Amino acid sequence: MYYGQEIHVIGNWFLLHFTENNGIAFGIQFGGVSGKIALTIFRIIAAGAIFYLLLRTIRLNYPNGFNASMGMIFAGATGNIIDSIFYGKIFGYAPFFQGRVVDMFYFPIIQGHYPQWVPFIGGNYFIFFRPVFNLSDAFITIGVLSLLIFYTRWLKKL
Repeated sequence: MYYGQEIHVIGNWFLLHFTENNGIAFGIQFGGVSGKIALTIFRIIAAGAIFYLLLRTIRLNYPNGFNASMGMIFAGATGNIIDSIFYGKIFGYAPFFQGRVVDMFYFPIIQGHYPQWVPFIGGNYFIFFRPVFNLSDAFITIGVLSLLIFYTRWLKKL
């Protein structure tokens, strides 16, 4: 796919939309090249900590669902790390540790205009669920939500 290309998978509400994210969530960036390197190093440290906790929870016989959730978070973090370290180098636009993360899932479920009577934004165009994300982001989100919804008591024991 080329940058910005879209493939309609299911109607107009589930699209594969090729984009590259140079920063963190929602494309937020900071600090130029040094910020990008710091972000990648932070991701590596965070993934290492998650891996350590996962090994610890397995050893302490935490529930399988808890460990699966931690595994999803670790897998998602690792996927984003691989993109940010190698993707730019593989495609020849950036040195190691300065690549972008590829995002592709796009769900513009509702599109339209705000009613004219709404203060400040009346008449403006909106799209409900505008973020474009990847499988790694989905794994991290599902893992975190699962821990918060089903395993809060176990989180407190860490």
